[in-house]
Order: sequence, then C-alpha cells, then structure tokens
Amino acid sequence: MTKWDKSKLPSRHTTMGPERAPHRSYYYAMGLTSEEITQPLVGVASCWNEAAPCNISLSRQAQAAKIGVKEAGATPREFTTITVTDGIAMGHQSMKSSLASRDTIADSIELTMRGHCYDALVGIAGCDKSLPGVMMSMIRLNVPSVFMYGGSIMPGKHHGRDVTVLDVFEAVGKHAAGGMSDEELDELERHACPGAGACGGQFTANTMACVSEMIGLALPFSAGAPAPDEDRDRWAIESGRAVVELIRRNIRPRDIVTLDSLHNAAAIVGATGGSTNAALHLPAMAHEAGIRFTLQDVAEIMRKTPHIADLKPGGRYVAADVHRIGGVPIIIKALIDGGYVKGHCMTVTGKTIGENHRDVIVPKDQDVVRPCSDPISPIGGVVALKGNLAPEGAIVKIAGMEKLRFEGTALCFDCEEDAFKAVEMRAYKPGDVIIVRYEGPKGGPGMREMLSTTSAIYGQGMGDKVALITDGRFSGATRGFCIGHVGPEAAVGGPIALLRDGDKIIIDAQNGTIDVALSDEELAKRRAEWKPRQTDYNSGVLWKYAQLVGPAYLGAVTHPGGGAETHCYADQ
Repeated sequence: MTKWDKSKLPSRHTTMGPERAPHRSYYYAMGLTSEEITQPLVGVASCWNEAAPCNISLSRQAQAAKIGVKEAGATPREFTTITVTDGIAMGHQSMKSSLASRDTIADSIELTMRGHCYDALVGIAGCDKSLPGVMMSMIRLNVPSVFMYGGSIMPGKHHGRDVTVLDVFEAVGKHAAGGMSDEELDELERHACPGAGACGGQFTANTMACVSEMIGLALPFSAGAPAPDEDRDRWAIESGRAVVELIRRNIRPRDIVTLDSLHNAAAIVGATGGSTNAALHLPAMAHEAGIRFTLQDVAEIMRKTPHIADLKPGGRYVAADVHRIGGVPIIIKALIDGGYVKGHCMTVTGKTIGENHRDVIVPKDQDVVRPCSDPISPIGGVVALKGNLAPEGAIVKIAGMEKLRFEGTALCFDCEEDAFKAVEMRAYKPGDVIIVRYEGPKGGPGMREMLSTTSAIYGQGMGDKVALITDGRFSGATRGFCIGHVGPEAAVGGPIALLRDGDKIIIDAQNGTIDVALSDEELAKRRAEWKPRQTDYNSGVLWKYAQLVGPAYLGAVTHPGGGAETHCYADQ
C-alpha cells in the first residue's frame, strides 16, 4: 500500500495534526481506523433515489465503487445528490425543475466536497441532467475524478417489437386521435419499461454517456452494460480503483477536458444522432474549465461529423444493441478510423483516447454502427440554425428526417400547456409552425422540454406536416421538425416574442437558417410595443435560477465559471 503524503491534498485540513483531533473523532465515530483516516478521502457520489428507474440501481453501483477505492488504498466516503427525472416531470409545471436540477447537482456535489475536504470523486449518474451535472462538478472542483454511467434500461416488448418510453408518449397522441384503445394503451405502458435504467434510445442520458467516454472522464467500455447487468458492478469497482491511481499521478479533470476533447465529445453526439440537449451541456461543461464553447461551436462540429449510429428515435436500435456489438468504444473507433477524433487527448486511464482504442475492432457483421466511409448521412444528426428569428442560434435534430426545409405560418402560444391543449383538440393544421415561447431559461423559468406536445403531434400522424419552434428545449426522444434553444428568448424580448399568428416562417436545416418574413423595420416596431412578462415564480429556487441563468447558446449556466477563478478547490 502507498504511504500517502497528504501535505497537498484537501483532506489534510480535516485529518492531519493535533488541532484536528475533534475532526478525527467524528471519523472514529463512524468506524474508521487511524490508517483509513490518514489515506486520501474519496467522495463517492451517486444520484440514487426512488423517483424513477434511471436511478434505482445506483446505490448498488456506489457500493461496488467503494470496494474499488478501498482495494486501491484510499478511503471512500459515500453521499448522494438529487435528480429530477424528466419522464416523470414531462408535460406539466414540474419540468421547470429539470434543467435547474443540473446546476443544483453540480452545486450540491461542490458543497459536499468542499465542506468535508475530500480529495477525489467518483460520480455515478443515471438520468438526463444528472450526467452533465456530475461531470460539471468534477471539472469545477478539479480533483482527480472518474465518472460512471448507471446504465440504460432494456427495451420493453409490445406485440413482439422493442419499445421505449417514447412509444408510450406517442401512444398518448394516437389514443387521443382515436387510433388506440384504452386497453392497448394500458398494455403498452405496463411493458415499455421493464426494469432499472435510463431511457434506452439515444436520448439525453445515453448521449451524455457516450460523451463521458469520448471526453475521457469515464473508463472505456464502462457506459455500455445495461443497468441490471452485473457487469456494471465490475466497472464500478474499476472506476474506484482508477480514481486512486489518478490521485497518485495527479491527473485532474482539466487535464482531460480541453477544447480538443470537447471537439471529440461534440463529434460523438453528431455521429449518434444524439440529443439536442448536448448543445446545452457541452458549453456548460466547458464553462467550468474556463473554456468558451458555444452552441454554434458544438453544432459546427456535429454538422461535419457523419451520422453513423442507427439509434432511436430517428433510427432502429437502442443502447443495449450498442453494448451487444462492443459498446461505445466501437463508435469511438469508427470515428478514429474516419479521422474525426483528436487522438492525443488525455483520459482517466492515464492514456490518450487514441491509445485506449488502438486495439478496438469495429465488427463487420452488424449494422448498428457503420463506418464513416458508408454513413447513414454525411452530416451529423444535429445541426444549428441562425437567422432573424434566432440571432443567437437555435438547434434541430435531423437524424431520421427526409425533408430538411419547411415553410409555414406561425401559430403562437405563450406556454406549453396552451400548445398541448391545441394539439390535443387538433386545433392546428398542416403547414402550421407551432410557436411555444416564454419557456426559455429565464422565461419559464427553467427551459422546459416539449416531449408531450411533440409526441402527441406524431401520435396524430402530423409529425411531417407541421413544425414546432420554442425557446425551451426538446427531449432527446423528440423527432421531427422541432427547433429548440431559440435565442434570444422571449423573456428578454427576442424575436420569438414578436411573432404573430400568420407570420411566414422559413426553416432550412440544410443551409442552417431560420427566418421570419418580416422587415427589420417591422421587427423594430413590434419590439418597441413589446412588454416583458412576469412569471408565477417569484420566490424559491426557480426565482433564484431565473436571476442567475445565462443564455442557452452559452449553456444556460448560473455562475462565472472557471475563467473567473482566482483559486481552485483542488489546490486549497
């Protein structure tokens, strides 16, 4: 075992010297030995809770990670943080809590680590916002850290076919349109989600799980195994061992998260037709390291990356299928072979991303992941838009779409509930561009996702006949001509606030433009007449979030970030 020199580790402030005898008495009270107290203290943070299947297996995995930390000669200290699970929060006011939870997760991990002077971090997360939230805390603290995904759910079975929760959301629209009976809807909802794990398609959780391996904060192969698989425990043990080696070698998250590794992360999102939410989370992660990496930067990289993984919602397969052919490293190696990965980037193995994947072979007897030379599409599955309707940009997921241009007339709603009600009543027509505004980071507050509304449209068979534009967000499960993150948002007087029913909207995803057919003079006239709106959230955490949150194109962040630091926690 290593004889540790803790003179430069944060835990020296709570464990070393006679003046820390009261502090050590607390550790003795919890059953630690003097040897364990003199070892580095490793925070093992999980997002375990009983809110949803995404998180239900994380406590088990945290126990395995603690074993790995102990075996490697350090002392684990377990704690938990919150999650807000989108599948439960979707379609009502609770969704305002979702994006805000990402920053609360990062903040709460920071406070726990700072408050107890822990030296390193293993973070285990399972649901959409918890993955970037945990990784943001690692980059912010800059102590040696290893991230691990809690694993995806297995696909459900309905009438002999694989289904996910997206099928249930879309079934609501089909049911409302009279295309599905009460009995069939009941049967589907009982079988769509068969156990523990995050949503199985390439929605936000699996998108950010791919990012965790590609950016280098997670061990290669660790994201692949589904949540119920016992292999997850093995990877948790390995993650615990790995973080202790990082302490020994003093390899930190900001050695790993660089502009080049962020480039790699954006590439895997494009290659997999991943969630548009990555265009929020990657800039936010970069912000923690003091790196400016905007929505436009993310989207430009994704556009240049071929779409090679045939994954739901636009494709045929789910995360369990990626695991079956070899896991996320198969996607990474296909991108390396195609020249789309900067191979020199450091990872938590202590080796580069190129070295980690040198011996990986992309299997030929499968069609889940294709070579870059024979892609599903030569451009990535997510692209940015810009124009007089979105001067700060917007984003759309084009994976699985055939038509990349849409012209129609605006049908405006000032909240998601009103839009959903109109869809439910079929109070819209082909050619409409449904505008859902005042749902941005400040205006919501909280930048809600619109999966209930978009799924209802698809369930009614109208997915290719209308478009939807919002300053809010879309779930990674959303498909169709759905444009989110429009900025500036309506709450600050962005052009989306100035639209009126009947205005002509032109969306061109091929050329990356989004415009309203109005002159600058007319937009200026309407802006002069516009008045800010109040929300009903005038106290509490959502009020606080609205005061702090920045624009979507910079990641909707809530503090100045690494660029404003005069000291870093890891060096205190």
